[in-house]
Amino acid sequence: QFRLRQLEMQPGGIVPWHSHNERPAMIYIVSGEVTEYASSCAQPIVHKAGDVAPEKNGTSHWWKNTGSKPAVLISVDLFPGAAKMDERMM
Repeated sequence: QFRLRQLEMQPGGIVPWHSHNERPAMIYIVSGEVTEYASSCAQPIVHKAGDVAPEKNGTSHWWKNTGSKPAVLISVDLFPGAAKMDERMM
């Protein structure tokens, strides 16, 4: 199953801790900037407009808009099957 979403994160907004096991994704930062806190990185990663962030098996992380303006992201991800997705993931 393929899903495409546009997310708008207000300053200080977060995407809570989650895993990408069996759910690969690509995030395109349209505008603003966000900081990624990943289990595999000792330092946070700052993503700015125009960046693409791959999210693959083994990635566990959370994101925060540490900027002063809203950040707009396009998220594309794949699910291994509709049975594993519930309404909270829409």
